[in-house]
Amino acid sequence: MTSTDLFENDDMKLINLLPRDGVVHYHGKILDAVTADRSLDKCISELRWEHDRAFIYGKEIVTKRKMAWYADAPVSYTYSGYTKVALVWPDFLREIKQLVESHSGDVFNSCLCNFYSAGEEGMSWHSDAEKDLVENGSIAALSLGGERKFSFKHKQTGETVSLTLEHGSLLIMKGTTQKNWLHSLPKTKKNVEPRVSLTFRQMC
Repeated sequence: MTSTDLFENDDMKLINLLPRDGVVHYHGKILDAVTADRSLDKCISELRWEHDRAFIYGKEIVTKRKMAWYADAPVSYTYSGYTKVALVWPDFLREIKQLVESHSGDVFNSCLCNFYSAGEEGMSWHSDAEKDLVENGSIAALSLGGERKFSFKHKQTGETVSLTLEHGSLLIMKGTTQKNWLHSLPKTKKNVEPRVSLTFRQMC
């Protein structure tokens, strides 16, 4: 699927990638190559990364993937049995947030950042429907670094939709997407460059 496939020919209006029960818009690349490269370097070197931890079936799992969380205030965010407290925005991340807001038309007050150093690191099927998030709110994901496949699966029908997230691209999920669809970043054996995902969120 190419970025040009995601627009209607008549008025260049974004189309919904999901066939039903949710809304996902892919904006393609919103950063030029130089800006995207610089943003990736700053994210890797300046964000306060740590390995993510989760309780799955009563067992603590420490992921290879690293994460960091930033917000307007030092609020707490609980998922998978762990509570995390947000850090204050660094200036460059706040500037990226403002750019994402200008493209999405939404306002975000937090960002969950994920760092995948290689293709063997990914994210299994899940939905972002924690009680701390605004119900049916928007989540905007800015991708930096190696191109990766990103997939959606309907919770009832099992129908899937996939696309490739490009370096410097923006994906927005909104409406009832989290209620009705799972999403994942599949692992790959391909030799892919490190990737950072900045997922801007609306906390209650």
